[in-house]
Amino acid sequence: MIYLDYGATSFHKPPAVRRAVLQAMERCANPGRGGYPAAEAAAETVYVCRETAGKLFDCKPEQVVLTSNCTHGLNIAIRSLVKPGGRVVVSGFEHNAVVRPLYAMGAEITVAGRRLFDWDNTLEEFEKALASGVEAAVFTHVSNVFGYALPVEQLAAMCQSHGVPFILDAAQSAGSLPVKLKKLGAAFIAMPGHKGLLGPQGTGLLLCAGQTAPLLFGGTGSESIRHDMPDLLPERLEAGTMNVPGAAGLTAGMRHVLRYGGAIRRAEHRQAERCARGLERLGFHVFSGEHQAGTVSFLPPFDCQEAAEKLAKLGFGVRAGLHCAPLAHESAGTLETGTVRVSFGPDAADSQTDAFLHAARRLTGAGGTS
Repeated sequence: MIYLDYGATSFHKPPAVRRAVLQAMERCANPGRGGYPAAEAAAETVYVCRETAGKLFDCKPEQVVLTSNCTHGLNIAIRSLVKPGGRVVVSGFEHNAVVRPLYAMGAEITVAGRRLFDWDNTLEEFEKALASGVEAAVFTHVSNVFGYALPVEQLAAMCQSHGVPFILDAAQSAGSLPVKLKKLGAAFIAMPGHKGLLGPQGTGLLLCAGQTAPLLFGGTGSESIRHDMPDLLPERLEAGTMNVPGAAGLTAGMRHVLRYGGAIRRAEHRQAERCARGLERLGFHVFSGEHQAGTVSFLPPFDCQEAAEKLAKLGFGVRAGLHCAPLAHESAGTLETGTVRVSFGPDAADSQTDAFLHAARRLTGAGGTS
């Protein structure tokens, strides 16, 4: 199978990631729960994960909270920053991991910037929303559906000029595009460990610079006499036993990104451009533009799910549907149809794209059978 669904998860992990997970399972007990060698090895494993994340994302190790996925981190960040019923501005391309927690809190949501690959529209609409008096902003770095890379540095500066704290959803950018907590000045940046960072599923990171509110309550291995959660990070947000093997694998993935990140970024971008151009030549409706990362969506001449199933039979792993982001599809006018999404990863190569375009050609006949 040629795997082109890196927007969902990285499927081909570096060998070092698998080795790190197995080694942690063999030598690590529970961090912070004992002074014997296996517990100390676990604590060291977790700390090295934080330390590596600090190098990659320009933050202190204690600002790195280990989560179970990006959604977990976004829920913590939103609960920490947004009051029930509060006024919040979001982009027109947010994932349900942002939208659903806000709706659950009864937030008053302003959607700013609906035009794909249009930085001017995004910035103009955010400026209006911020000037109207919102309490917080939440925006994705890259749309998981269309690969639209938003102008996050400009949005960050705009939020700071209005005194509005913001959360960045880096689910589709961490590991592929530069993400720096200190430079952006975000209150929180949430990301998965299993996508661009090449770690195991069930891992994630929340980078914290703002005031935090725990989402889960329980044991932390510290200050056990207290009835409330510790005040200091990261323990304040990490109740319960941690995923130590996951942290070990995530460290290995981040080290791979630290070493090869530039090459990964260039390869993904190149193949996304080649894929978009090739699909357009075949006559598909393709969503592409100037500000695009490693993901391309398109509309086949028949049902998207059927097209993805046919591509699967031809040996290609892609995703069809609404991609857990109905707001993005509403903005793009594809809410009723969804799209077929192709998302490249670290192994992106001309051979992958050429083979995919050859298979896509077979979809252009009636019912995709020719």
